[in-house]
Amino acid sequence: MRVAEPTQLMDFLIAKMGGMAKSSVKQLLGQRRVKVGNAVQTRHDFALKPGDVVTVSSGRGNSQLNHPKLKIVYEDDDLIVVNKQPGLLTVAATPGSSETTAYSILRAYVKRQNARAGIFVVHRLDRETSGLLVFARSQELQHYMREYWRELVTERTYIALTEGVLEPREGQIRSWFTEDKRNAIVYSSPVDDGGDLAITNYKVLKTSNSPTSLNSQLSTINYQLVELHLETGRTNQIRVHLASKGCPVVGDRKYGHGNDSSPIDRLCLHAKVLAFIHPVTEKTVRFESPVPKEFNRVIL
Repeated sequence: MRVAEPTQLMDFLIAKMGGMAKSSVKQLLGQRRVKVGNAVQTRHDFALKPGDVVTVSSGRGNSQLNHPKLKIVYEDDDLIVVNKQPGLLTVAATPGSSETTAYSILRAYVKRQNARAGIFVVHRLDRETSGLLVFARSQELQHYMREYWRELVTERTYIALTEGVLEPREGQIRSWFTEDKRNAIVYSSPVDDGGDLAITNYKVLKTSNSPTSLNSQLSTINYQLVELHLETGRTNQIRVHLASKGCPVVGDRKYGHGNDSSPIDRLCLHAKVLAFIHPVTEKTVRFESPVPKEFNRVIL
């Protein structure tokens, strides 16, 4: 967890760990489970400065997750929140697949702690989408969170790098989705045709100063950095909605312009913020993953 502004360690941990009680924070400190940078910190009034990195160990023995595609952001006895890199599936596309996924990595991690432990997928991100994912430690909790996901989630923000110019610069995209599961594609209709309602709110954060020519074969392209808030969670919702506005996500081969135009060799979509009511503590927890630096390099 990276510190954004000057504060004390106690206040920072309370804010970042879902309203944890002061006594619980002091217990973490006393158990030497809190580090600022590489140093263990036991003082609750320790002064943090912008840029400091605070980590809290799980207290689950010596088992650690060390994988280039997946990092643990938060874990407790009920949930694990991770930051996924692009190129990694949430769960295998077909049963019995040997492909490495976020699920298989976490399953091996919890099994090292306890051979009888399990891990269960609460929601998913596309393979090429990076950012925050939640897993439950029990099937009962998984079922509960899936059933009440819309009621539990209080904030869900994505960042996309798009081609073209969104007009207006802030607004709402509202349409009805029908899914062709055989061809794995989603269609959007501006009128109710019996599909599922999909609602995305967006705001353009930054526009490239001038069109960028990627190579001699491609015409110049305008790029925009766009913040998106989901009111519904349909399959490929952001990608389909942005494409319907003529501004597909950079690197989107399925819904884009049919070219391989990503200057950073990835789908430029990132799950930045996820906040939800913890199903056990009933406290709101909020997690934020930094926008990939390469997004900002393209937009300059």
